[in-house]
Amino acid sequence: MNAIRIVNQEELNAAFAIRNDVFVLEQGVPLEDEYDQFDHLDGLCEHILVHYNEQPVGTGRVRFVDGVGKLERICILKAYRNFGLGKVIIKALEEIAQERGASQVKLHGQTHAEGFYKNLGYYTDSDIFMEDGIPHVLMRKELPRI
Repeated sequence: MNAIRIVNQEELNAAFAIRNDVFVLEQGVPLEDEYDQFDHLDGLCEHILVHYNEQPVGTGRVRFVDGVGKLERICILKAYRNFGLGKVIIKALEEIAQERGASQVKLHGQTHAEGFYKNLGYYTDSDIFMEDGIPHVLMRKELPRI
């Protein structure tokens, strides 16, 4: 199991397929809300893929907003959850944020995953809010300087 930075359209399409399975089909996020202006390989954000047995099974991206790394679109195909892949995704995205000089990362975490993020050093920084009909909280983490 390894995380790679997405560098071509084929890899990005694999990430889109995972996101479609998890967010659109499984969680009911409207298709038009899942994809946005940051879903390109233009450097505005960096996307990653996580593989398990050489199959792409998880993805995420990091976007930079006012010097803060915003972790987004983090998901793993249902059959591959509970293998520690979420930690691999978060670690890879945090490393990219650090490389770009961010001293903090943030994310909108689904409330059912709040404990997962807390175990990785994140703290909750908002009340519950709804995003695409799913309860979320804003979570943040300070990053050490590299």
